[in-house]
Amino acid sequence: MTAVLPPHPVTPALPAPRRLTRTEDGARLHALLWTAGPGRRAISSAVLGGGIGRRAWILNAQVSHGYRRTDPERHLACLAADAGLSGPGVGLMTAADVSAYAHARDGGVEAFVTAGVDVRDWAARPGEGAEGAPEPGTINVVVAVPAALTDAALVNAVATATEAKVQALVESGHDCSGTPTDAVCVVADAPVPDREAYAFAGPRSLWGARLARAVHRAVRDAVAEGVPGGPGTSGVTHGTPVPGY
Repeated sequence: MTAVLPPHPVTPALPAPRRLTRTEDGARLHALLWTAGPGRRAISSAVLGGGIGRRAWILNAQVSHGYRRTDPERHLACLAADAGLSGPGVGLMTAADVSAYAHARDGGVEAFVTAGVDVRDWAARPGEGAEGAPEPGTINVVVAVPAALTDAALVNAVATATEAKVQALVESGHDCSGTPTDAVCVVADAPVPDREAYAFAGPRSLWGARLARAVHRAVRDAVAEGVPGGPGTSGVTHGTPVPGY
C-alpha cells in the first residue's frame, strides 16, 4: 500500500486580521489590522498610504454613518498611532461593520472583504463628480499574493480584483458596479535582484486567476443577504476583539 502524503501547506500571503475596538463620538466602532511582514509592498487606492510602495500594515477602520470629517488621512494616521503602528502602512475607511468580514483563499492568494451596499451605483452615469474629501468606502477589498509582482502587474491586479468584484455583485443580484467610494489594496512580495517577478496579473494569468477567484468568492460572501449567517456566508468571519485603541 502506498502512503498518501498530505498536501504541502501553503503559507498564508497575509495573516488573519486582528479586530480592534474603540469608542468614538459615543459609538462603538471596530477596525481590522493586518501586518504585512518584511519584504512586502502594496498598491492601493486608499486615502492613507495609497499608490505603490513598501507597506508594513493595513488598517480597515469602521467610522460612523454620516461621517463628516474632511481630514480622513489624518484621522486614519491617528488611529494607526493609537494602535501602536509605525512605519508606512495603508489606511482604509468604511461605514460597514468590519467585525463581519468575508475571507476566501485560492492557491495561496488571500482575499478579505468588508461590504455595505446601501449606497450603490454604476460607475458610468450622467453628471459630474464632486471634488473634496472622499467619503468612507463601503466595499473594501484587501488581497495578498504570495509572489513578487512588477509595478505593471500590481496595476493589473487592481483591475482584476475590480472586475471580480463587479462580477460577484451582478451575480448576487445587485444592480451596480460597486459603491461610489470603494477601495482596494493588493499586497505582494517585493521584487529582489536575480529573481524574476511576475509581469502579469490579468484574470488568465497564474496569480491573476487565483486572485480573481478569491476576490469573487469573498465579495459574494460579504454581500450575501443575511450576513452574518445567511446563504453563502461560509467565508464570513468574526475577528477576536482587541479593546482600547
